[in-house]
Amino acid sequence: MTGLPEDAYLALSGIQRFAFCRRQWALVHIERQWAENLRTVEGDLLHQRAHSEHLTESRGDTLIVRGLRVVSHRLQIQGICDVVEFRKDPSGVTLHGREGKWLPYPVEYKRGSPKLGDMDELQLCAQAMCLEEMLLCAIPEGSLFYGEPRRRTRVPLDDALRGRVEATLTEMRMLYAKGYTPRATPGKGCSACSLKELCLPQLTKKQSPSAYLREHLSEKEDEA
Repeated sequence: MTGLPEDAYLALSGIQRFAFCRRQWALVHIERQWAENLRTVEGDLLHQRAHSEHLTESRGDTLIVRGLRVVSHRLQIQGICDVVEFRKDPSGVTLHGREGKWLPYPVEYKRGSPKLGDMDELQLCAQAMCLEEMLLCAIPEGSLFYGEPRRRTRVPLDDALRGRVEATLTEMRMLYAKGYTPRATPGKGCSACSLKELCLPQLTKKQSPSAYLREHLSEKEDEA
């Protein structure tokens, strides 16, 4: 893997978006397009609440760190963890200014309820892989906190999930290097997507959005 400056690393949060919809990811991370809707605003508010309390908080044998910035030079990704709990554990790592050893436990906050796919699990696992590289430790488990049931879902960070993280990041890097935006694959999630007016998924059944625009532009020129 070629050496890249950190500012050229992929956004860690993009892995969740990519697993949900490759076109949505490309519109945001390659074409730099964005639009808000109720779902994106609710998600932002949930993450702001996760980050807005004290940056570091102690609760007995647990040290809670919010908004922790992480990076993996091997995976060439960087981002921010919503919450990382450092729990006292003999298999953990030493922390500056703290006695004993502490094992990191990432917790990612999500709006709504658990999803059918594994996109949230991929993002959580990527966070753990960054922490492992930074702290030289092993993280066997993390949790996803969903806003609607308001409870955690435990996620084992096994080899199969880690393999899917690496495969997904490989595909993301290939598309990013080419600057390629995949065509839309219309599905149930399109109606709730904040980018549907930019994506134009309804046109893919007939023609590509670019062909549609070319055709209608030529019609306007003929009228003029």
